[in-house]
Formats: sequence, structure tokens, C-alpha cells
Amino acid sequence: MADKSYLVAGLGNIGPEYEATRHNIGFIVLDAWAQASNLTFENKRYGAIATDSVKGRTFHLLKPSTYMNLSGSAVRFWMNELDILPENLIVVCDDINLPFGTIRMRMSGSDGGHNGLKDIEHTLETRQYARIRLGVGHDFDEGAQVDFVLGHFSPRQITELPLIASRVVSGIKTWALAGPQWAMTELNTKPRNTEDAPSQ
Repeated sequence: MADKSYLVAGLGNIGPEYEATRHNIGFIVLDAWAQASNLTFENKRYGAIATDSVKGRTFHLLKPSTYMNLSGSAVRFWMNELDILPENLIVVCDDINLPFGTIRMRMSGSDGGHNGLKDIEHTLETRQYARIRLGVGHDFDEGAQVDFVLGHFSPRQITELPLIASRVVSGIKTWALAGPQWAMTELNTKPRNTEDAPSQ
């Protein structure tokens, strides 16, 4: 049943050089979900897919293989392929405007300068889809944004990523099972420590 199927798109870039970088936190969350639920990603058209079933809901986890700037092509293809309703799409991505550890869920909104969200909005021709932004901090000098988001998390941040990923996965399940308001209440809280960790 289409209304009980959900597409969870975690944004990132494919390739070993991008693994565990800030821009790939969407991939990191979905990998954590798969590991916790003993799921296996299969490389298919436009991305890697894994499927989880929870209390009558089916979650299709997508890691696009199109690179960040063309994420919309993968999202649109799998929405069509799986007959996913627009209101059952949720996107997980990084956000340099939020301190590390901060989680923000919204049911719609602008791309906020994020190239992945920008391409999804352009491809789907709508801003009406859920998104979870994960703060990665903004500890970079002017003009160094690209190097920062393609850089790696600090050792302290790496130790905190599993808890962040677990919270996001729980929130997504709440979104599907109990509704967006419950999920936003669960996720949109201040981090324990609002100070950004060193970038390296």
C-alpha cells in the first residue's frame, strides 16, 4: 500500500574520498540504520537501496549515486519506481548553519543554500517534502566552505555520530507511525553541547 511506504533519502557523495565527510552525514545515518536493523544495501539504478519494515510501515532507504548536486534525479526515480507519495518522502542532509549535533526537522521549506535540496526542489517542482537537517557546524574561514563540508569530522564528533544517527532514525519512525508533529517534537531539541568541536 503506497500510503504506508516511505522513501528516506540520505544525501551524500559516492566514492571512498567522500566517506565519513560532513557532507555525507545523510549516508552515515542510513548506514547506521542498516547496521542496527541488519539490512543490506543493494546497488541499483540511481543509488543504493535497503528496505526495512516496522509495525506495518515500509521504509525504503536511498543513498543516491548521482552525487549531491543531482540528488533530485535519484529521488524522483525511486518515488516513481516505488509509488511513493510526496508526503511520504523525507530527506536527511547536512547543514552548516546549525551547530554540530543540532537536529532540525521541517515538513517543507527552502533549500537553505544546500545543493542537494536545491536539486530535489527543482526536479520535483515542489518544496513540500519533509527534511531533516543535521548541524555540522561552521568552523571555517570565508571562502573555505567547500573544503569544510568535504572534510572529516573531529575525533570527538565521530564518537557522537552514533547517538545522532540513532535519534534521527527514531524520529523518522515516529514521523511515519505517529505523525510529523510528534516527530518534530522528538527531534527539534537543542544539543547537549552547542559548542562546535574543532574541525580536525
